[in-house]
Amino acid sequence: MVGSALFSACASSEGSKAEQIITGFSQEPLPYAYSALEPHIDAMTMEIHYTKHAAGYAKNVSEAATEENVDTSKPLEEVLGNVSKYSTKMRNNAGGHYNHEMFWSIMSAEAGGQPTGALAEAINTDFGSYDAFVEEFETAAKTRFGSGWAWLVLDGNTLKVGSTPNQDNPLMDISDFKGSPLMGIDVWEHAYYLNYQNERPRYITSWWNLLDWTKVAERFDSFKG
Repeated sequence: MVGSALFSACASSEGSKAEQIITGFSQEPLPYAYSALEPHIDAMTMEIHYTKHAAGYAKNVSEAATEENVDTSKPLEEVLGNVSKYSTKMRNNAGGHYNHEMFWSIMSAEAGGQPTGALAEAINTDFGSYDAFVEEFETAAKTRFGSGWAWLVLDGNTLKVGSTPNQDNPLMDISDFKGSPLMGIDVWEHAYYLNYQNERPRYITSWWNLLDWTKVAERFDSFKG
């Protein structure tokens, strides 16, 4: 069974491509302690989120893969791209597993700041400025009705912001908003309610302190490559 990791893409005649980011069907260890992201995300929320919610998606997507004869040695992205052919169980849990594996990976205790390099240039080109991007992203997250996710994606050569309901994501063939996810924020209440209660905007504003732009840039380079 493939784990969630970076895999080197094959070399081309022009030289080596950027590493390709793919996701497996098993839950990877959390890359930091439950308390590492405090005060922005409290330890109890992280523990419940990782060990109960995310672990449930990982368990259920593996069950769905067995029930539907899916080859789990292949990337989860292949299922997501054709998720309309699978069950509701697969859709919900494949999405939930992918989304959370990405979510953990793009946060760190020593993060925050702003993007640099090619990603910063692309944000300025496609949104006009970093501040304009932040405003558009926060609006997508704040206005997502009910539960869901807000995303920054690469669609062809263009960066776009949007949101998806529940555990859908932009890789799914059924999604109205499509692209390769560079970053996403979980706006389900279980992601923030213990600390922020019904104040989703305050959680979103605080979350920027945890966003690891180095990881987001790695995803940008992978999909751009």
